[in-house]
Amino acid sequence: MEFHKVSDYHPPKFASSLAFAPSKRVRLAALPTPLHKWNLPGIPDDLHLYIKRDDLTGNILSGNKVRKLEFLLADALEKGCRSVITCGSFNSNCCRATAVAATQLGLDCHLLLRSKNMTLSVKDTKQHTKDPGNLLPSIFCGSQLYFVPFDSDFELDVREREERLAKCIEQSTGKPAYRMPIGGTDSTGVFGYIEAWNELMSQEGFNKIHDIFVATGTGGTLIGLCIGNYLTGQKIKLHGISVSFDKDYYHDHANVILQELNVTERRSEDLVDIIDDYIGGGYRKSPLDDHYFLQEVASSTGIFCDPVYTGKALIGMLAEMKTNPSRFQGKNVMFIDTGGTLGLYDGRMQTCLNGTFNKLAHTWEDKSGDPQPIN
Repeated sequence: MEFHKVSDYHPPKFASSLAFAPSKRVRLAALPTPLHKWNLPGIPDDLHLYIKRDDLTGNILSGNKVRKLEFLLADALEKGCRSVITCGSFNSNCCRATAVAATQLGLDCHLLLRSKNMTLSVKDTKQHTKDPGNLLPSIFCGSQLYFVPFDSDFELDVREREERLAKCIEQSTGKPAYRMPIGGTDSTGVFGYIEAWNELMSQEGFNKIHDIFVATGTGGTLIGLCIGNYLTGQKIKLHGISVSFDKDYYHDHANVILQELNVTERRSEDLVDIIDDYIGGGYRKSPLDDHYFLQEVASSTGIFCDPVYTGKALIGMLAEMKTNPSRFQGKNVMFIDTGGTLGLYDGRMQTCLNGTFNKLAHTWEDKSGDPQPIN
């Protein structure tokens, strides 16, 4: 399959019974992503940890969202849409990936972003772009940005805005706009991780895995994985560490998609273990100690985890390893790194960065003298 070319799609044999399988796919991600041992300090001696590097699905397009976009944006093009609309938080990974992928495919992108800075003038550029993180690629790609109140309800407030925006776009362009669900999570988007399961089964070491952990936001990644696990009879235990919603929200959403895809003999509660004990203060909220820990992970293993998704999931998994070993099915554990590296650049890591800089930085003005630590 050529990059950026829409091609016919045929699901793997194990998924042939699913309803409403996409008919088209467009290659956006650099696949397959690596699966390898992760020598992370601090894990119990009797456990073996592996990592699936879905942070390496691309450069600016990195992360799990790209797999979903291969099917969602192919669907948009097949339907004759020239614009795509989606929503998320101010520094959304999904919105950033959508902006980049849409631009690569010649689609206009419109992003509804929940912002706490509604009292600021939109023209106050310095405030809105001070620590852009994921916002920078969206701006560079020319996406239209619409700031809505942070506490907007997705199902009510945001959906109504999307409908009005889609109507305006169609009236002005004569072309329909494609409304993409939050996080790319629907019965089309989950095929990104049904295909990821197919990819995993061909990778060395996967047949050893007993447990899989992954960060869970809207749930599309985990739903695709649990469908693949169930339909192939692998019997791996899947654990989703929630970063925002409680387990009931996730299961309700997942069960709707399972019904749509004709997986009627099992419910989400039967297929996946949702752990909602590590949400902390809420979505995008994390204490300073977590930031320092994520820096330690980077300095000891060279793998960067963001504090919103992968970092929160990693901290939750390690806590379960130490305090709740009965939760695990076996000794070989895989962590899926779903990306989000640009989340490290939204300003929240500044305190951690300043302290570490002073320990690592030196001046060396006189070449005949020794380097001097910066205090």
